[in-house]
Amino acid sequence: MSPPAPARREERDSFGPIDVPADALWGAQTERSLRFFAIGTQRMPMAIVHALAEVKRAAALVNAELGRLDAAKADAIARAAAEVAAGSFDEHFPLLVWQTGSGTQTNMNVNEVLANLASRALGGEIGPGRLVHPNDEVNLGQSSNDVFPTAMHVAAALQARPLLDAVTRLRALLHARAEAWAGVVKVGRTHLQDATPVTLGQEFSGYEAQLGLADAALRQALPGVCALAIGGTAVGTGFSTHPEFGRRVAQRLAQDLGEPFVVARNAFAAMAGHEALVLLHGTLKTLAVALAKIAGDIRLMGSGPRAGFAELRLPANEPGSSMMPGKVNPTQVEALTMVCAQVLGHDAAIGFAASQGQLELNVYKPLIALDVLDSLRLLADATASFAEHCVEGLQPDEARMQALLGRSLMRVTALVPHLGYDRAAAIAHDAQARGLTLREAALAAGVDGEHFDTWVDARRMLGPA
Repeated sequence: MSPPAPARREERDSFGPIDVPADALWGAQTERSLRFFAIGTQRMPMAIVHALAEVKRAAALVNAELGRLDAAKADAIARAAAEVAAGSFDEHFPLLVWQTGSGTQTNMNVNEVLANLASRALGGEIGPGRLVHPNDEVNLGQSSNDVFPTAMHVAAALQARPLLDAVTRLRALLHARAEAWAGVVKVGRTHLQDATPVTLGQEFSGYEAQLGLADAALRQALPGVCALAIGGTAVGTGFSTHPEFGRRVAQRLAQDLGEPFVVARNAFAAMAGHEALVLLHGTLKTLAVALAKIAGDIRLMGSGPRAGFAELRLPANEPGSSMMPGKVNPTQVEALTMVCAQVLGHDAAIGFAASQGQLELNVYKPLIALDVLDSLRLLADATASFAEHCVEGLQPDEARMQALLGRSLMRVTALVPHLGYDRAAAIAHDAQARGLTLREAALAAGVDGEHFDTWVDARRMLGPA
C-alpha cells in the first residue's frame, strides 16, 4: 500500500490557481518557479534571502512612518523579516539560482513567506485567506528590479567582513615572521634558478606587502557596494513609491547593520549595471592572485623533506597518503590555490554577466550574486584556514638553508666589481663543470683566499637593512 500523498493547499496569483504543500510558507509564484526552473542544484544563497529580509524589514517600517502601511501590519512584517534574516525559516526558500535574471521569483518567495508569517502573527491563516498581501503590502513601494540588487549589495557588504578579518590576521602573521626571520639568510631564486642571497624575512615581507595592496583595494571598493538601488522601483524613476522611501530605507539599513549604506546617486546605473560588484570582485581576483603566489612559494620552500628545497617545515596536520606512511603534503596550500582558481573563474563569469545589461536592467543578477558571494566566502574561509593551519606553524630549517647557500654559485656576483663579469663567469662555469665550490674554483683561478672571504660575504649582498 503506497503512503498517502502529502497534503496540499490551493494558492492563487494573477495566472490562476496552483497547489502548494499545505505546510509551506511560500505561495503561488514560488511554486511556479519550482516547477518551471528545475535547473541544477544550486539554491539561491541564503545570504541573499537574509539580506532581502533585512530590506523588507526596513521597508515595512519606513512605509509605516510615511503613512503608507498600517502600523500593526508593518510591525508584523518587520518581526517576521527579522526572524527570516536570522535564519529561522531557511527551509522555506527552496528556489534555485537559475531562474529569472532579475531575481523576481526569489523576491516573491520572500514576500510570500513574510506575508504568511505576518498573517499568522496577526491571528490570521496562511494561504489565500492571509491577512497580509505579499505584493501590495510586503512589496509596497518596491520592485524586484531595485530590491534584488539592493539585497546583492547588502549581502556582499556583510560577507566582506569575515574576509577583511581573515586578511588582517594573515598579514599580521606574515609581518611577525618577516621580523622574526630577518636574520635568516638563504639562497634567492629567479627563474627557479639560484640567484643572489636574500633573507627569509625579506621574502615574507614581500608576501605581507602583496596582501597589503589587495587589502587596500578591497577596502576602497566597499563604499561603492554600500550604494543601494532601493527607491528606483521598476526602471529607476522611482515611480509608485514615496520620494523619501529609498533614502530612509538605506538609512535604516545602515543603522541596523552597521554599514555605511546610502542610496545610489543614479538608480538607472545601479539597476542596469553592476560595476560596483565588478570592481569589488576585481579586488577579490587581485587577492586570489597574491594568495596563490604566496601559497605556491611556501609549497616550493616546503618541498621535500629529502628531495626538495626543504627550507621550510610545514605543519603535519594529517596523513598525506593512503599508501606511503609518514608522508606530509602541503594540503592547506592545495586548498587555498584551488579556491584562488575558482575565484579567477568567477571573475570571468561576473565580468561577462555584468556586461550584458540591456537598456534599464541587467538580467544576470542571480549569477553575479552567486559568484560574488561564493568568492567572498571561499576566500575568507581559505585565508583563515591557511593562516591557522599552515603559516602559524611554519618552521625554517636554517641548517638546510645554510647548506644550500654554501653550495650556491650565484654568490659569484660579489666578485664582479673586483674581477669583472667575464672572469667571474668563467669561475662559476668552472665550478659547475668540475663540481667544485665557488671558493675552490676561485682559488684555482688565482684569487687570493683572504680576498675571496672578504668579498663573498652573503650578508653584505642583502641590500639595506
